[in-house]
Amino acid sequence: MGVILLITLGIATAYNYFTRKYIERTIRLRHVDPTGYEFIRHIVSAIIYIVGFGLALEQIPELRTLGHSLLAGAGIISVVAGLASQQALSNIMSGVLIVLFKPFKISDRITVQGSFTGIVEHLNLRHVVIRDIENNRIIIPNSVISTEIITNAQLTDERVCKMIDVGVGYASDIDRALAILGEVVAAHPLQLDNRSTADIKAGAPEVVVKVIGLGTSSVNLRAYSWASNTANGFTMYYDVLATLKKRYDAEGIEIPYEYRNVIISNPRQEGIGAGPQVQ
Repeated sequence: MGVILLITLGIATAYNYFTRKYIERTIRLRHVDPTGYEFIRHIVSAIIYIVGFGLALEQIPELRTLGHSLLAGAGIISVVAGLASQQALSNIMSGVLIVLFKPFKISDRITVQGSFTGIVEHLNLRHVVIRDIENNRIIIPNSVISTEIITNAQLTDERVCKMIDVGVGYASDIDRALAILGEVVAAHPLQLDNRSTADIKAGAPEVVVKVIGLGTSSVNLRAYSWASNTANGFTMYYDVLATLKKRYDAEGIEIPYEYRNVIISNPRQEGIGAGPQVQ
């Protein structure tokens, strides 16, 4: 029995090693989606362990019947039927559906349950592993992720629109502030020109900038910038904010603090009324 278990372990280890190398080489040379390959690798590895464990059980007279049942087709079917109501089979079937319908694939950036965002790093028979921006690994069971609403930033198009907001003072030249915002975004090396040929012929600006609101202390501006992917979008966003602050300071355009009016009412003294004072 021990020899069979050692052989099973050796076969499974060798299989996983060589298939992993094959998948890595295939991805490097052919640039294919590794999701299906990884899922099949886990399924075959599980079958190797089941068969090896069944053969090992056959070597013990008291457990020979269980070993026969585990290896027999009817026995495997009954095992699957017994697991049908269990979470394990639910995760396996959900994983199969994920591989078939591909709502996401390995290396996609997704958001699950509206709050867990990261890069899909791994998919196996039980769960999906995503890596968030802080390099944490978030483990989500297949049965959970298959029933959730998923935001996939890279399903068919990896480009991302980053909205860059800034507030300027009411006394500032709004037209000049809008122009500077557009210039700073357009000059960034990661900015993509998302205009169609018709837009370019019509003279549409490369970067759309708008006044989006009148706040209590500022006029709120927004630029719609485009990047090739989410990572580049964040890099451009941070760079533009830093450059924009310097440009606005150089040209005398105020980025204001929030202003508040404080009203102090003085009590009436000896019949002399004192109205409210504003500071």
